[in-house]
Amino acid sequence: MNRFRQWSARRPFPGGLLLALGGAEILVTMKAPLPVILHIGMQGLAGYLLPTLMLLIGLLILFNPSQRLFYSVIGVLLSLGTWLTSNLGGFLIGLLLGVVGSCLTFGWLPDQEPRRSRRRRRKETHTAAEPLLSKTGEPA
Repeated sequence: MNRFRQWSARRPFPGGLLLALGGAEILVTMKAPLPVILHIGMQGLAGYLLPTLMLLIGLLILFNPSQRLFYSVIGVLLSLGTWLTSNLGGFLIGLLLGVVGSCLTFGWLPDQEPRRSRRRRRKETHTAAEPLLSKTGEPA
């Protein structure tokens, strides 16, 4: 589990995973034997091509994070394209998963320090300034 945690920390894991799940969900809804399936827009190859590419782009984000900006832009365009080609983007679920995953990937920064809350920063600066004060509370 520790190796997986280290591996996933060095890449935009949540974004790639959401994008891949969005593509998989759209593919599943395309093949579902539901009488409610909508077929709006272009049918045929484009309906299967866009979610397949979403799935592929999500995996590429996971295994090649150095190209994350390009992949995230392509991912959001593919996700929005499924609105017209694939059952309204997998009944909106796959579309939203793809867009959110692409946005998370676009905003991910590889070498960023973990965020600290304001309370923690104030506490750290307060404890660092304490030795400079004398016992009476006045600066030394």
